[in-house]
Amino acid sequence: MKLTDFRVLTFDCYGTLIDWESGIWAAVQPLLHRAQPAPSRATVLEAFARHENQQEADTPAMPYPELLAEVHRRLGRELGVDMPEQAHRRFGDSVPDWPAFPDSPAALAYLKQHYELVILSNVDRASLAASNRRLGVAFDAIYTAQDIGSYKPDLANFRYMLDHLAERGIRPGEILHTAQSLFHDHVPAKAVGLASAWIDRRHEQDGWGATTPAPDARYEFRFTSMQEMADAHRQALAA
Repeated sequence: MKLTDFRVLTFDCYGTLIDWESGIWAAVQPLLHRAQPAPSRATVLEAFARHENQQEADTPAMPYPELLAEVHRRLGRELGVDMPEQAHRRFGDSVPDWPAFPDSPAALAYLKQHYELVILSNVDRASLAASNRRLGVAFDAIYTAQDIGSYKPDLANFRYMLDHLAERGIRPGEILHTAQSLFHDHVPAKAVGLASAWIDRRHEQDGWGATTPAPDARYEFRFTSMQEMADAHRQALAA
């Protein structure tokens, strides 16, 4: 199997193209300033993953800004910190402030020359539109949790995407799903028969960060950045 075998790259956005861990960490600082003692970054991100996963399972139709606000409330309760309602809403509205990984725009611009690019994301349309401006590329299709009414790793999200791509004449074998989260993306991608590329953004860090562990997940390709993936494609073409 080669990178050049595919027609379409479908992407997770947050954690893969957008540096959501840095965004989460920056947005949660007002809460952490009230926590005694203040927990480490690793502890906070692991707690975020736990609460976000549970909230997505409990309220699959909740818009992502509201869901993030509820995750912030959960974090506050866990840390014994009482925050005003405005602080919860501010955290929920923080997605547009989350930065892109530095290599994402250029890598996407290169890959756009060779593939159709599609987003399958666990956020709302407005938040994704703000992040898309940071990425600077026109995606050929964008499917969000707001469109679907559930959150990955629910297989309904992947089936929704596959059904819509099928309407455009794109078959599963022509798709390479590209994502950081093994739990949210690679496990369900395999369940619906998609090949996948792991963007291992945390390769120099311990633990699972803001994603739920899935140590047994399978994938066909592994890259440590989007730039590495773009370089690998260049090498495949040259060969």
